[in-house]
Amino acid sequence: MRRTSPGGRLPQFPWDQLAGAGQLARRHPQGLVDLSVGTPVDHVPGPVRAALADNSNAPGYPTVHGTAELRLAYSRWLDRSHGIADIDPMAVLPTIGSKELVASLPSQLGIGPQDTVVIPEIGYPTYEVGALLAGARIVRADGLTALGPERPAMIWLNSPSNPTGKVLSAEHLAKVVTWARARGTVVVSDECYLDLGWDSTPLSILHPEISGGDLTGLLAVHSLSKRSNMAGYRAGFVSGDPELIGDLLALRRHIGLMLPTPIQAAAAAALDDDGHVMAQRARYGQRRAKLMAAFEGAGFTVGNSEAGLYLWCTRNEPAMESVDWLAGHGILVAPGSFYGPAGSAHIRVAFTATDERVDSAVARLAG
Repeated sequence: MRRTSPGGRLPQFPWDQLAGAGQLARRHPQGLVDLSVGTPVDHVPGPVRAALADNSNAPGYPTVHGTAELRLAYSRWLDRSHGIADIDPMAVLPTIGSKELVASLPSQLGIGPQDTVVIPEIGYPTYEVGALLAGARIVRADGLTALGPERPAMIWLNSPSNPTGKVLSAEHLAKVVTWARARGTVVVSDECYLDLGWDSTPLSILHPEISGGDLTGLLAVHSLSKRSNMAGYRAGFVSGDPELIGDLLALRRHIGLMLPTPIQAAAAAALDDDGHVMAQRARYGQRRAKLMAAFEGAGFTVGNSEAGLYLWCTRNEPAMESVDWLAGHGILVAPGSFYGPAGSAHIRVAFTATDERVDSAVARLAG
């Protein structure tokens, strides 16, 4: 008997559904402006490329736990940039990008069909994928009251949010931590856009104002893809509860999930250099301002969008109607329905395109 593959349990890959809109957008006389994905387009910082080259002679296997230098650089970054001074480098684990971890973390934590995983009502599709791969029951909820008597095995938080750009308050985060600890629930916070606050300053769940200085049951996920233009390097991290990190390390050693040695050196260089992050923030800030004005001028309302790399927009119509209208102008965006039923009247607009493409989109919307 043929067994059902894990992929057979998963929904259609979201971006495959944009094929028709993409074809229409590409027919525009001035070409496609792709604002549908958050892929960096600017140069990888010089110190990162130099570190990669200097450490390219790496004939031996890397360690799953990563180098002490990398874990220390990560701890210094959390302290310097986000006010978290108590992260032991031993409780830091490099990952092969953050998506790999998000998709496999429920399974790696031993969550299974008997368990419930809570994911945001509007959120990154891979939270759902990870729970499905583990066979767990999924509940979409943003508020604790909606969970009633639930005792979930795991709660995903995402602040700043992809796709909405919403930043969760310290008060809300602290309430979630208290609620979860009373039920033995692991809280995992996806903070890949933590360095990209615009109208709000995001706080990590590991911040003492939220954790109370106790990391028990807490994990934070970070990435260098957006802040450092390193999506092609696949360098991410998970840190927090030393016991949970130890369990993940033991499992991942068996699987052989190792970040290549040259990438580890490049990641450490990125974490130690704040200058390129500030320069990239400035670029994104200019693109954000231009696109926000252009979409508002075209009749869209921009909500949330206080952090991250996206505008969360609506014209109070089905998402695909907005997608198709914009595709007619050669502009491709993502429908909010990709991120959950609650996003069905919104679109997500990335401001990761080049300045030239952003300016082209602005001109088309003004015309």
